[in-house]
This record gives sequence, structure tokens and C-alpha cells, in this order.
Amino acid sequence: MDSTVSNPRQQAHELIDRLDSGQVSAVVSILQILLDPASRAHGKDRPISEEETLSIADAWLSNRGIPDEQVLAEFDLTAEDFRHVGRTAPDK
Repeated sequence: MDSTVSNPRQQAHELIDRLDSGQVSAVVSILQILLDPASRAHGKDRPISEEETLSIADAWLSNRGIPDEQVLAEFDLTAEDFRHVGRTAPDK
């Protein structure tokens, strides 16, 4: 790829063309989150910061994921809260 591309849209297309199908699916999911505020998984009524977007993209594309503690913190939960929910029978 030509590193002198000055049009970010063109550069994005060129980068997407180099991804495998799983990576493209991850990018599509990220784009949908960016474009549809109702689909924002963190449930907060605020825009996703550039730092958050880059963190999500990095995690998806590297197949590392996001640490459980970070995800739980987004919902003001701890690992112990999560373990407790797993041990509690659901109400019927």
C-alpha cells in the first residue's frame, strides 16, 4: 500500500481490502457501533471516544479481547459481582 495516501477514506478502503473475512466482520461491527448510537454496548449516553474506538479495534483485530475487569468496570461491576451472579439462580 502506498504510505503517501492523503485521503483517509481511500486509505481505509485499502486497509480493509488487506484484511481476512473475520477481521472485516470485526471492522463492520465497529463501524456499526460508531454510526448507530443505539447499538453502543457500554450503554452510556455519550459518544465513544477515539481512545475507546482504537482500544476496541485493537482488541478485535489482535484477537486478544478486552480484559474482563475493563468490561465489568463499564457496568460498575467487579469480578466478585460477576461470580455472585453466576452462583445465583434466576427468578422464575
